[in-house]
Amino acid sequence: MWKKKLMAAALLCSAGMAYAFMPQAGTWVVTSEVDGKPGRGLAIDVQNDTLLMQMYAYEASGQPTFYLAVGQVSDSRTTTPLTRYTGGRHFGSGAQSGTAAGSPGNVSIRFTSGTTGFITFPNEPEKAISRFNFGYAAQPASLRGFWVFNSIGNEGAQTDVVELAATAGASNTGNGTMITRDGLFGCEHQVSGNLAGDVLCVKVNAQGALQRAYILQYSVNDGEGYSQRSSTSTQQMLLVRRITTAQGVGTGLLWKSEEAQAPEHPALREHMDFIGTYGTLP
Repeated sequence: MWKKKLMAAALLCSAGMAYAFMPQAGTWVVTSEVDGKPGRGLAIDVQNDTLLMQMYAYEASGQPTFYLAVGQVSDSRTTTPLTRYTGGRHFGSGAQSGTAAGSPGNVSIRFTSGTTGFITFPNEPEKAISRFNFGYAAQPASLRGFWVFNSIGNEGAQTDVVELAATAGASNTGNGTMITRDGLFGCEHQVSGNLAGDVLCVKVNAQGALQRAYILQYSVNDGEGYSQRSSTSTQQMLLVRRITTAQGVGTGLLWKSEEAQAPEHPALREHMDFIGTYGTLP
């Protein structure tokens, strides 16, 4: 659901905006192969429109090896040779360079979001891939820290910078809310209802009136989705960035606050219950 709504928001932002994705840089995995045991993995980075992918895998003999792919990304897709290397520097060796040792064929990748996509290796069918999130379980504490919410659309650019600092009770569809020190902004992993699998964030004012809702999916430090002021307002395309970890360590910029923690505003939970249950704003 959220992908369709994000698509609509993107189209409303600009008739000429291409709805394409550049992947988050980091460790990626073949989703079906994640079983807690050693296997294949991918390190993907895209700068401008150039993709660099390093892959660790195995030979038919069982020996480990690695490959390198460099290609141009267009419309969230790339097809490029997968090249094997051998003979490089090993631990304790002197200077020596690896050399290309042939290619098993091309690798094709198509990204469906910043954290998901599909890959086709030589001699294999297409498989789903995803950014590997090993540091943040879908629990309330994983949302702790400073976040920046940037939404863009017919309302122009809207920004909220918040510190999610304290845990609160669960809504009807979530597993526990992380709230700001003033109790007026909260986020929660949705585990049931129309938004199951997403993160729902709600902002209210001191009188309890809904100011904005954010629906997103995130991986590690970055997220995407949409925001909305009310059920009759236009959905805004949303980009989210975590700027401190749950331990308060900056992921780029470091923010600090001495503000005392206030209790959760009662209306925050009411709005979260309604949006989580019905998948729409009141």
